[in-house]
Amino acid sequence: MTETAIETLGLAFDLNGKSVHIHAPSNRVLSDLLRDDLDLKGTHVACGRTVCGACTVLIDGVPRAACSTFAFEVDGTAVLTIEGVEGEGKAPDAVQRAFAKLSAFQCGFCTPGMILLVRALLDEHPQPTAETIREHISSNICRCTGYGLILEAVALAAAERATQEQAR
Repeated sequence: MTETAIETLGLAFDLNGKSVHIHAPSNRVLSDLLRDDLDLKGTHVACGRTVCGACTVLIDGVPRAACSTFAFEVDGTAVLTIEGVEGEGKAPDAVQRAFAKLSAFQCGFCTPGMILLVRALLDEHPQPTAETIREHISSNICRCTGYGLILEAVALAAAERATQEQAR
């Protein structure tokens, strides 16, 4: 039996605000590219099957499961990982502050994906209803918190963002 050679592709994309040029095998998934090739360990992988949400990153502002997104799919896009999330002056952003203030995490494994998911939610719906929040975060499984504090953190982050917008 003959082994088929895996093609290597040149990729160019924006990663956390910086230009990246890298070669990767055509079968490389984004989570492996981020964690193994680019040493960004904040993208966690739990299920590896697009079920749990732990590996959520934003691609052109849209939440995607990095475990099932091929690396070549991000060529020409903007990718945001938890390492690139920051507020003004590189301080934590409103979502990170809300999660920290309310301790909306326990083990923290789902937290990077949850924070990116919530950022995308608040970008799309600056003042989401409780139902909208529940619907959006249901794609990220948290086995520790019971979601109560996470729901409160999302509402707090939305309120802080609204206050910041009004101040501008």
